[in-house]
Amino acid sequence: MNNLFPVFLKLEQMNLLIVGGGYVGLEKLEAVLKNSPETNITMVAPEISEEIRALAASYKIKLVLEAYKAEHLVGKNLVIVGTGIMAVSEQVQRDCREHNILVNVADKPALCDFYLGSVVKKGDLKVAISTNGKSPTFAKRFREILEQVLPDSLQETLDNLQELRNRLKGDFEYKVEKLNEITNVMKKND
Repeated sequence: MNNLFPVFLKLEQMNLLIVGGGYVGLEKLEAVLKNSPETNITMVAPEISEEIRALAASYKIKLVLEAYKAEHLVGKNLVIVGTGIMAVSEQVQRDCREHNILVNVADKPALCDFYLGSVVKKGDLKVAISTNGKSPTFAKRFREILEQVLPDSLQETLDNLQELRNRLKGDFEYKVEKLNEITNVMKKND
């Protein structure tokens, strides 16, 4: 049973630590930048790939060329581990628990406080897909299907609904009722 609670974080208001400077660290970094390019990121690893160095030149990424230490957690709100080294992953996870910092360890669901879902983005619409850590590959394929099915014109619909919402007078309950009437038309037309 999937008991995960879905949230969308405003990462640009947080300080993120990514432990790992190779392929997996790069993959996690790219996922963050794709969704939240203004995030303040510190990357820690004894070696950091050229691809990561190139991204660091264009984004708010601080590179620390050394092995992970618990001191790297100071001032961090969230941690992602992408080293592939189990001893390092377990140490980071223990340190994060001790400091009440949420952590994601790539490919190790048992060590994660949260998962990085597959994300569909069409303008301001963002849909996250989770398989509860069971099959990231399935989530990726499902994302690809949704990207094909959802029209690119969706942003126009969202803008129109926001404009309508802003014009509606009345309390919250009234606005919800009116917007439900309007969006029910979408359901009936299908």
